[in-house]
Amino acid sequence: MDAAALHERTRTPLIADGGMGTSLIDTGVALDACMEALNERDPARVTSIHAAFVAAGSQLVLTNTFGANRSRLERHGLADRVAAICAAGVERARAATPELVGGSIGPLGVRLQPYGRVDPAEAFDAYREQAAALAEAGADVLVIETQTDLRELEQAVNAARDAAPGLALLASATFTRDDRTLLGDTPELIARRLLDLGVDGLGVNCGEGPAQMLRLIRTIAPLAAETPIIARPNAGGPTEVGGRFLYPATPEYVGEITRALLDEGAAIVGGCCGTGPAHTRAIADAVRDRGPRARVELPAPSVAADPSAATATPPTRLQAAIAAGDLVVTVEMEPPRSFNAAQLVAAAATLRDAGATAIDVADSPMAKMRMSAWAACRLVHEQVGIETVLHFPTRGRNIVRLQGDLLGSHALGIRNLFVCVGDPVTIGDYPHGSNDVDVTATGLLQMITEHFNTGVDRAGSPIGEPTSFFAGAAASPSAPDLEREVRLLRRKVEAGARFVLTQPVYSVGPLRALREAYERATGSALDTPVIAGVLPLVSGRHATFLHNEVPGIDIPEAVRDRMAEAGEADQAWRTGRSMATGLAGDLRADGAAGIYVMPQFGRYDRAAEVVEAILAG
Repeated sequence: MDAAALHERTRTPLIADGGMGTSLIDTGVALDACMEALNERDPARVTSIHAAFVAAGSQLVLTNTFGANRSRLERHGLADRVAAICAAGVERARAATPELVGGSIGPLGVRLQPYGRVDPAEAFDAYREQAAALAEAGADVLVIETQTDLRELEQAVNAARDAAPGLALLASATFTRDDRTLLGDTPELIARRLLDLGVDGLGVNCGEGPAQMLRLIRTIAPLAAETPIIARPNAGGPTEVGGRFLYPATPEYVGEITRALLDEGAAIVGGCCGTGPAHTRAIADAVRDRGPRARVELPAPSVAADPSAATATPPTRLQAAIAAGDLVVTVEMEPPRSFNAAQLVAAAATLRDAGATAIDVADSPMAKMRMSAWAACRLVHEQVGIETVLHFPTRGRNIVRLQGDLLGSHALGIRNLFVCVGDPVTIGDYPHGSNDVDVTATGLLQMITEHFNTGVDRAGSPIGEPTSFFAGAAASPSAPDLEREVRLLRRKVEAGARFVLTQPVYSVGPLRALREAYERATGSALDTPVIAGVLPLVSGRHATFLHNEVPGIDIPEAVRDRMAEAGEADQAWRTGRSMATGLAGDLRADGAAGIYVMPQFGRYDRAAEVVEAILAG
């Protein structure tokens, strides 16, 4: 089917089917199974689900190929079966319907650079491979669906056009509760970009349910002109019960919202997760009975807070890893300059997959306005499932706010704290702001370990029950006055610092010198675990700048020369990555408990490379 035929076909609303994945799970297929492999392994099961949707009124049957791309299939050892599984998927759908077969193309399940590690060209190739297989097998239309990343969506559309230039192409995105994609794009932006790319139908699928779908369609409909609009909602927002996801929207409710969607201009209506044949039947009834309807008014989107308090349950995973002698690798991240943390969350997931032990979340680095670090920590922990280390500066907080922020952080499940003074506001966005420091870093450490962790505040009043913070402190091995640095470090250790994070080092020498100076001054070894800072270099100019402009960073001449000789771009990065990995190994051999990786220029994909290389050892 070409674009003209699709436009003609959608003059009367076209009824799509419902949720294939959730329907398969309802028949007993395991949640973690490769659903697409069933096209070959259990074809009767797949065909029977297609047939049930057709019997309920579906005129567009989507193939069971949502995840039939090399990236997702590789997880099941089936990366070489893309073409075969796609062909089998088209065959299964064709066996169930005399009408239209849509070749389903879902996301790759990976993140593109810079928030992930996949090059856009790799994504294009993967999408082209799947689109070509579906087109060759006889799909009537290609359906790119459930996209959360505009850049990935662009690659998918371009690849599908390249693979099957004459075939009609539909594309739809999915949105979170705030009516933005997971990476923060608005429905208007998505719609305009898809129109620029020349898709033959655009819209929304999946998401939080029919009510949200109606809001979104009302937003994009004025932009779509003559391009058919797709509306395929989930059966309500999913709720996890007993390890399964349940969807609350009844067929009757879905049918009611479908009537409103049709009034708003939707040309292709159907369902997604949680919708079964009964929902399809209600949608078909809505299409058949369509008539004038009063506008359905809906409340504005809202995001429910989840401030679930956590109980004191030490040790943290970071604490346990250090105690066990495991190699700890943490990575520093900066909170966003807006309320949308989608990119932070996506990059944190990439670092988690690379093997990072925890994410260090900086608090207003360089005194520039950012989202509150404790809020960013909560989002990363909740949405990514990796532990965080909250950077907790004393600067700019009076004694009352310091204690309130400690309680709030603990209530949000944050246990690992890195206590520091913080950057002076004079270097940041608001140089005339308050630069007060009521409590030193040492004083805050003492407040945490001797007061809050014993159940009282600074004044000795009970706080209900003890907190269970695992608090660390800063050290600068390359400080110009090493004796003064040792005196400060000794006070922090005596105040209860349980670990030490250092500024970046570029050889083992500074850290070894710090330990030796500490032992001379105190008469005992530095037993507090040290997580050594490693800031990978990306070019000769980068090395020169850090050495000359950033206090506390001393880069040996040999290192700077090697970076200068490496040239620019990829070769320089490979050199910097190699040196960072080698240094990490040397630091570990010299007694460091772990490595604290500091990415540059927001390149978290490169940080992930370093993490993997360090752990590979």
